Amino acid sequence: MISPHTQEYDLLYDTHAHLTDSAYAATLPRLLEDARLAGLVAINVIGFDAATSRQACRLADSHPGFLYATVGIQPNSAAAAAADDWDSIVKLATDPTVRGIGETGLDRYWDDTPWEVQQDYFERHIVLARRHDLPLVIHMRECGQEIVSQLTPHAAGGPIRGVMHSFTGDWSLCKQCLDLGLMISFAGMVTFKKSGDLREVAAKVPLESLLVETDSPYLSPEPLRGRRPNEPARVSHTAAVIAASRGMSPAEFGEATTANAKRLFGVD
Repeated sequence: MISPHTQEYDLLYDTHAHLTDSAYAATLPRLLEDARLAGLVAINVIGFDAATSRQACRLADSHPGFLYATVGIQPNSAAAAAADDWDSIVKLATDPTVRGIGETGLDRYWDDTPWEVQQDYFERHIVLARRHDLPLVIHMRECGQEIVSQLTPHAAGGPIRGVMHSFTGDWSLCKQCLDLGLMISFAGMVTFKKSGDLREVAAKVPLESLLVETDSPYLSPEPLRGRRPNEPARVSHTAAVIAASRGMSPAEFGEATTANAKRLFGVD
């Protein structure tokens, strides 16, 4: 479905989409065309394990200038990682399609991976991102303070380049992340009727630190909540809600957040 907001935007950048998901096996060409028609100028294809990271690079290579890859092993995938999967991520970090390291982070909601293993993999991603001067793409679920605590020692070497993806925390946590140097990205949950507190957080984030995403195929925004798979074109719904909460026009919001994303991910 093409966004009804198409004509209001000059440009949008979906900074987080899992386009390697099997839900898109038969629809990807149409999905990408709808995204362009909805005003998108770029999409980050997010890897969450070695296999999807390789797929993300292949997709980005097939759509240069529109799709960009990030590579990593998400905390809920770490327990199932093979012995040489991390070596694959290290090698992929130098692929010319790669613009970020992750999805990485920590997760207290699911118990797929022991906590110590999650912390170990998160640390590996932090070091790898620093080594290649690439931004981190950070997953957080019910563990915001633990993420801040693990990142804080690394901030002694300068601001941490990266993004807290699909942010759902309060303003206090958001401020701590901003102080570390991170950008804040919001997905479809900010549009939900009961997400007034989250919209207030989105309204406070400094404009130069704000990003927007779909987290496709998850988190379809209102008025499409519950309709899966989500698609990058729907990022315009999320953008419209955040823009309204900040008293901005959709065009102003699109221009600013796209410039932020291009700066963070090194996209011309």
